[in-house]
Amino acid sequence: MLALSILAALVALGAITLGNSLKIVKQYERGVVFRLGRVSSAPKSPGMTAIIPFVDKLEKVNLQIVTMPIPAQEGITRDNVTVRVDAVIYFKVVDPRKALVDVEDYQLAVGQVAQTSLRSIIGQSELDDLLTNRERLNQGLAIMIDSPAVDWGIHIDRVEIKDVALPETMKRSMSRQAEAERERRSRVIIADGELQASNKLAQASEAMAHTPSALQLRLLQTIVEVAAERNSTLVLPFPVELLRFLESNTPTNRPTAEAAADSRTHAESGAPTDPTTAEPTAPPADLDAIVQAMSESLKLTGLMPETERVTSDMPEQERTTSDAAEQEEHLGHA
Repeated sequence: MLALSILAALVALGAITLGNSLKIVKQYERGVVFRLGRVSSAPKSPGMTAIIPFVDKLEKVNLQIVTMPIPAQEGITRDNVTVRVDAVIYFKVVDPRKALVDVEDYQLAVGQVAQTSLRSIIGQSELDDLLTNRERLNQGLAIMIDSPAVDWGIHIDRVEIKDVALPETMKRSMSRQAEAERERRSRVIIADGELQASNKLAQASEAMAHTPSALQLRLLQTIVEVAAERNSTLVLPFPVELLRFLESNTPTNRPTAEAAADSRTHAESGAPTDPTTAEPTAPPADLDAIVQAMSESLKLTGLMPETERVTSDMPEQERTTSDAAEQEEHLGHA
């Protein structure tokens, strides 16, 4: 019985020893063996490995990329704006031996370096850079963290700034600035459109100046567009040149007999007169003068028929006599 008990104890001890000597290292891990407190060899590869029980100690190191959030850090930018910035860091272990031997807790060390580097970046940058130029800041932050981490066997894969918290007053100021910028852009666009339209109108006016019939066609087209809307009032443009022509051809000094007759008429009617010339202050242009000026303009342009032109050139008495003769001849025929 004693021998059987000893044999059972030896089998149990062998099983325990075998269990302690065989270790499994996963694919994303590496094993560092400490033999009596010293690193004995290179890191163990993935798979099953054997160590000496009660002499060797196997430490496993994860080689996966670690995602570590950096707590929000409050700082003052170069242009004296208080902000709170938080970020995230991605890193992995490239040398398991250094990560275990050269630093006590490599994750804690990387987190502290990331916080101090983030504060330094905030103090060296301006607010516009934090808001618009984050890619350059991310690269600079990764370089600052990677410098001490290389000696620990750590590789910084990338660093990203997640959010920049601004004070409420600064947010309102930035919103007003953005609104003013949009207003400026809209005014510039409107002014540019007006400039292009004026250039096109100038070109159109030059074309119409060389071809006067184009202006008439444009006038007819405008009339058609207005008439299509079923308006009760139709407005026709009156050339300013014709008004100037009528004004320049209106007689200002009338015969003495007509002036005396008008003065007597105005004196009887009580109309005011000009004390310097003793003539009434009525406007010099009357209906007959305007009609005469228009007839003169029609004669000059060649639009009045020859018979009407001869009749209009006859004196007033001869035109009256001719009209009376025509009436008598018409009555005789009757």
